[in-house]
Amino acid sequence: MLLSKPWLGIFLFTISLCVIVYKHFNPSCVHPPAPKPISAPNKSNELKVSNKTIPLSVNYHFTRKCSYECGFCFHTDTNSYIAPLEDAKVGLLRLSQAGMKNVNFAGGEPFLYASMLGKMVDYCKQELKLESVSIVSNGSKITESWIRAHASNVDILAISCDSFDETTNIQIGRGTGTHISQLYRVAEWCREYGVMFKLNSVICRYNFDEDMNRHIAALQPYRCDDEFDAFCAKHAAQKCIVPESNKVMAKSYLILDERLHFLDRSGKKPSQSIVQVGVEEALDSVFWDMSGFKERGGIFAWNEDLAKNLKEGKSAEAGAESWEVLIEKEEGKGKDEADLKGDGAKFDARHQVMGGGGCGGAGTSNGTGNGSSADLEDIGKKAKKE
Repeated sequence: MLLSKPWLGIFLFTISLCVIVYKHFNPSCVHPPAPKPISAPNKSNELKVSNKTIPLSVNYHFTRKCSYECGFCFHTDTNSYIAPLEDAKVGLLRLSQAGMKNVNFAGGEPFLYASMLGKMVDYCKQELKLESVSIVSNGSKITESWIRAHASNVDILAISCDSFDETTNIQIGRGTGTHISQLYRVAEWCREYGVMFKLNSVICRYNFDEDMNRHIAALQPYRCDDEFDAFCAKHAAQKCIVPESNKVMAKSYLILDERLHFLDRSGKKPSQSIVQVGVEEALDSVFWDMSGFKERGGIFAWNEDLAKNLKEGKSAEAGAESWEVLIEKEEGKGKDEADLKGDGAKFDARHQVMGGGGCGGAGTSNGTGNGSSADLEDIGKKAKKE
């Protein structure tokens, strides 16, 4: 055909040559350039360096699939997309280059993809040398063998538990009646293998009047975040309690979704993928409330060494850290929290208490919440419908 129509061959050759020349002089169209790392990004806990936003702590929701059906969960999308492991590693590398010190893996339920999760936490600790690696899970899919294999690369494991009454958990959508027994097993594995244990609770109309003191004392969480004022008052003796309000929570979490886009809690579109445009450009396109991040205690003793230094009143210079931006409400808690530590173990407990809109969603018409909110996995549980 080309012999009978030589002009067609010349045309195709010209087009091919143009494509080759374009790719040669525009390599970014094939492999986007890696963003330049901010100089010495991990020398302090500052959130701004040379007018550039530092993604100090990032919540990576790498899957939306979940084994539970909690009524207030904001990640209700049923898509099963997960970025390839290599793309996830590129994204994590770029976040580290931009100053990330703490990454929290959430979902969905991250342990539905236990193998990939294990590879990512190992990469973050062993290759990227991140200061803290944490996971938020409902606990149902966690096994002792997984914790044994990856404990050295996980600083905090947070389990979501809204009630110690299985009937209430079933009403909320957390499991089918075995959630509490599994929670205690996971807490014991954390104690045995040296992982700091955290308990997350969303407070709603089904559990706001529940007394969790006995279980919190038994579990000894490192951090315990949890109708809201009454619940907090009832559990005031638990020094690990960290209440968080919807107002503060709404825009102060830096969330990376399963496609490696930053989510914008101000209602705008998500950013482009950090693999394609880099962290700096992606961050510039979304709103992140840095003052809210500080206000809710976004910077805290998120690994064993920092918890120990906080207890001893040190500035954590051994870790090249500055505690100037450590939120005031966290100061003075170091001794109480650190005293929960077992002899020679890294086990700690922290209970994060978040309010929800009556399990119908944070601030939805079905709820009776009074302005409290959710934690890492539970950010904005079922976001307010416009």
